[in-house]
Amino acid sequence: MPDHPHWAIARRLKRANGHLETIIEMVENDRPCTEIAQQLQAVESAIGSAKKALIHDHISQSLERSFKAHGLKGHVALRDFKLISKYL
Repeated sequence: MPDHPHWAIARRLKRANGHLETIIEMVENDRPCTEIAQQLQAVESAIGSAKKALIHDHISQSLERSFKAHGLKGHVALRDFKLISKYL
């Protein structure tokens, strides 16, 4: 799988999935809501991080070719796009 372009993202999501399964067990075992909420926040953050990584990979791999085809103007636009996408 390491030769797949998004293997690191898949690994992150699998780890988040395992964490989520643990949280489900916590709910079923009536663990305190504060503990569950804290763990849910961690899973939410991990999924958000995976989404950002996927978007940045797409920008770098797919869009980069299109922007570079437009020369210097495209290069500047790509740089600006990468900068703003950090705030997703």
